[in-house]
Amino acid sequence: MRRDFIVIGGGIVGLATGLRILEARPGVKLLLLEKEDSLGQHQTGHNSGVLHAGLYYKPGSLKAKLAVEGLRQMVSFCQTHKVSYEQCGKIVVATEPSELPRLEKLMERGVANGLKGLRKISPDEIREIEPHAAGLAAIHVPEEGIVDYAGVVEAMAKEIRNLGGEIKTGERVQRLKGLGGMWRVETSNETYETTQVVACAGLHSDRLVSQSAMKPSAKIMPFRGEYYMIRKERQSLVRNLIYPVPDPQFPFLGVHFTRMVKGGVEAGPNAVLAMAREGYTWGDINIRDLSESLSFPGLWKFMLKYPSLCSYEIWRSISRREFCRSLQKLVPEICDADLETGSAGVRAQAMSADGSLVEDFSFVEGPGILHVVNAPSPAATASLAIGAEITRQLRL
Repeated sequence: MRRDFIVIGGGIVGLATGLRILEARPGVKLLLLEKEDSLGQHQTGHNSGVLHAGLYYKPGSLKAKLAVEGLRQMVSFCQTHKVSYEQCGKIVVATEPSELPRLEKLMERGVANGLKGLRKISPDEIREIEPHAAGLAAIHVPEEGIVDYAGVVEAMAKEIRNLGGEIKTGERVQRLKGLGGMWRVETSNETYETTQVVACAGLHSDRLVSQSAMKPSAKIMPFRGEYYMIRKERQSLVRNLIYPVPDPQFPFLGVHFTRMVKGGVEAGPNAVLAMAREGYTWGDINIRDLSESLSFPGLWKFMLKYPSLCSYEIWRSISRREFCRSLQKLVPEICDADLETGSAGVRAQAMSADGSLVEDFSFVEGPGILHVVNAPSPAATASLAIGAEITRQLRL
């Protein structure tokens, strides 16, 4: 049977997109395809469960706009569908004098992006919020929070089906072929036809672009982020969320502390190149994935630009003591013995040929097909707003 829409990818962005399409066009025939046997198995199921408020992103960017809109949409969705969440707030802490000007710029960005209730706080106020944290100054972000993204995925899938949408798992897309006004989508099990494809393929997004005979705007580089859990008897060291001021010399946020909505406290993540696009440990190696990464000139330019930082991330990955030293900048009392090995996730980060990371959400569009090429953090928080943006781009 021919469908009006086929959404490829059953992570949170694909599900949110399918949901927003069905809301915009009630009654359309929509099919969502997921290669795994269940939904939300990769970036969605391996993230830290944070509701990002939009503090870090360049004003006017899609990330800034959709993070702020998406947070409010996600909170509303959780309230409606009784998914566990809590806007517990977070602090972003400057621990060295050199970080204070960057903290001021973050404050300016947050205000420009429309965050509510932001305030700069003193060392005494830091300790009122997080008694074991240390810093010279901080920003308190009251809208930031934690959420059960697995519960969100379940609720989105249920709502898609309630609206008449169809979800099929275990359907790996192997070929996309344009047929003059139509698209043929060939999977490991079946062949489908549709007038509109929306590909939300995450870690494989650039490959789907190539399969549709289009040129990827960037290459996906899989960066693994590893976490430790804080031992139960020491979880009182962290009340909610404690983040560092991002280092402009490196394009990731840095290790931080996250209380999780189902209990427990996570510490991390670092950022190391994964040996497979779905490589959650050092032992996960996929020759195709690794050779694609190592043959991409942009990766070598990236590593030449950040040699000491890249090597440090590897060292911190294999040394619990070094990982702990990073955490002690925020919570000095924490020690090696407080850490237990936790989970890991792989971030699908689009990288340009010049070695720069694609900072904003990005899309590649052609007749009857739209690819979400770059949707790293805060894509989970922003997913419903990303879905709404896609429906606008499709002019639904």
